[in-house]
Amino acid sequence: MLGKGTWIKTAAKDFSQNKFKYLMAVPVVVYFLLFAYKPMYGLIIAFENYRPNLGFTRSPFVGLRHFFNFFNDVYFFRLIRNTISLSFFSILFGFPAPILLALFLNELKNVFFKRTVQTITYMPYFISMVIACSLIRVYSSSNGIFSQIAEFFGGNAKNYLTIGKYFLPIYVVSGIWQTIGWNSIIFLAALTGIDPEQYEAATIDGAGRFSRMWHITLPNLLPTIMVLFILRMGGILNVGFDKIILLYNEGIYETADVISSYVYRRGILEASYSYATAVGLFDSIVNIFFLVAANKLSKKFTQLGLF
Repeated sequence: MLGKGTWIKTAAKDFSQNKFKYLMAVPVVVYFLLFAYKPMYGLIIAFENYRPNLGFTRSPFVGLRHFFNFFNDVYFFRLIRNTISLSFFSILFGFPAPILLALFLNELKNVFFKRTVQTITYMPYFISMVIACSLIRVYSSSNGIFSQIAEFFGGNAKNYLTIGKYFLPIYVVSGIWQTIGWNSIIFLAALTGIDPEQYEAATIDGAGRFSRMWHITLPNLLPTIMVLFILRMGGILNVGFDKIILLYNEGIYETADVISSYVYRRGILEASYSYATAVGLFDSIVNIFFLVAANKLSKKFTQLGLF
């Protein structure tokens, strides 16, 4: 091990050689200190009966009361079920979608058509969430395109966002529509790093297009896929409240209400700051568990992981 004096000299030498790189990192470090680490001090109110006029230090300490209240809440199992269902099906159908799109685009030889498809699939990502959800509401209304398609095939017109069983497919499909193009960028970037000589050698050996994709493209994409999958699993309970709140209504709470929307209602609308913080902290702890578990399973079966 390096002695203290040696370590200081090594650090000083490294800083003198890379001082501009350290300088470039300062805004990033400051950002995380101010907006990621400093707010963590506020987690203390999850263990208090927080009162704004008393502040963090003088609010009465209540221990784990808010956590137990949440576990005994009449909506607890509904929230867990809905959150995991939306997240699970979003991963099941939404995670492979950009991979398939990237593989499809990689096989295209017509550059104009390839760029056109890329542009069309990227566009929804840059649409404001408010506008996107407004479009989804219009399409799902009794006069919308979904009802018109249903009537064309002999069905009945209906407002699909007022029927609980349709919320999950609407949420998942619209999520794929919004993000498939943007999420495919990182896979397209990974594809550019594959050595063309591998494809040439496989072609000489008689491998067809599908065979080259299966035995060369996908194995080279696997590290990128696993890293993104582990990160996705680490946010399994992070179903964004913004889209949920813009789409749901009281009539479909049974299938649409999730932890993040519940935290919004309790914390912002009802001003139950301590209770909402406790629920949010529980959410984060579960996400960390899934992140670590997914990383361990990935390292066990594919020898790839984040840490």
